[in-house]
Order: sequence, then structure tokens, then C-alpha cells
Amino acid sequence: MRRFGVLVVLGAVLLAVPVASSRPAASYAVQRVIDGDTIVLATGRHVRLVQIDAPELSGPECYGVAAKAALVRLLPAGTRVALGFDPRLDRVDRYGRSLAYVLKGQENVNLTLVARGAASVWFYEGVRGRYATQLMSAARSARAAKRGLWNTCPATVLDPLHAVSTGTAKSSGGGSAGACDASYPDTCIPPPPPDLDCADIQRKVRVRQPDPHHLDGDRDGWGCESYG
Repeated sequence: MRRFGVLVVLGAVLLAVPVASSRPAASYAVQRVIDGDTIVLATGRHVRLVQIDAPELSGPECYGVAAKAALVRLLPAGTRVALGFDPRLDRVDRYGRSLAYVLKGQENVNLTLVARGAASVWFYEGVRGRYATQLMSAARSARAAKRGLWNTCPATVLDPLHAVSTGTAKSSGGGSAGACDASYPDTCIPPPPPDLDCADIQRKVRVRQPDPHHLDGDRDGWGCESYG
């Protein structure tokens, strides 16, 4: 039997986050975040957050780095999580990744990402899981409030039957929304706010001044070199 957890405050939005079961679930430590919708557990297990989709990191896709940063902030290394599987959906994808709702305490991280505009909804092959209604409501609210990718990537269409497409972000030195900051020519990093650091980005990046995120501490033209 499902029950509902505590109210989670997301900006001006209050969401009752559903919990998969009242029974204790196995807990795992997060090892790292791969991108905006995929994590690796300390066991080595790769988990794809089901029923949502975040922009890709490869290429200059709008909001890809920011989406990963949002998930890193929710699930820093060492965070304990449980996995919720949906009987309506596959448990493993063709890449061998587990397909699950990631639960941090009573918080459904999949739903939180959508509510914050860090991901959109994707009902793969049209199959709607147990939280489909809540996910769609969260996505519509995020779009209406222009949160996250809905503000930064205004060409994005809410289409739950297809992977999210945020378009190609344009380089800009002026810090306008919908742009990759020109200080980072090889990686699409949006201008602040929010202010990102190397723990959010988790990759070595080439940097030109003025470096608004302050990634190049020694001013040698490279930032986040420990991730190289």
C-alpha cells in the first residue's frame, strides 16, 4: 500500500512526495552522479531514474551541466538512497542500468528533479508508471513558473512521449538566460545564478576569463583539473 510522506518545499511549490512502501527498503550509498538522470551506487550498480529525462551532457545541449549539478546537490557522494521499482515498467534497460525511483528518506528524487525544472517527463514507449500523474503535474508547474530548464531553454517542449530536447545553447558573454557562458568554450556551462563549483560539474574544463564560476583558481586556463 502506498502512503504519502512529508510535504517538500520546492520554491513556492508544496508537493506531497509519495513513498513506495511503508516497509523498510534496502539502502545504498551513492558513489557518483553521471549526468542529470543517472547515478552509480557504491556497489557499482548504475541506476537510471525512471520516467524522467534530463538534457544530455555531450555537446552544447542547453542545461546539461546544470541538470547534472542539480542531481549532485541532491545526491552528493555517500548519500544513502533506496530504490523503488514499478511493476508497470522494466527493471533494467538495454544498457544494463537499473530503472528505478530513487528515494532519499521519504523524498522521491525523480519527482523533485522534475518539480525543480532540472528534468522533464519521459514515459518511454508511452507507458505511464505509478507516479505519472504527479510527475506531469510537477512538470506543468515548473514550466509555468519558468524554473530550471524551462527558463534557461525556452524552446523546450513538454512532450512526455519523447526524450527532452532543450536545443543548443548559444555562447554569450553577457550572462543571458538560455546561453552557455563564453568563459567555458568547450563545455556548455550556463552563467550564474546559480553559482556552480567543480563538485557540481565534475569534469575538467577550459576556462577564459572572467570565469564567473571561479573554476580556475590558479588562472592557468583550466578549471576543475582534479577531474581531468
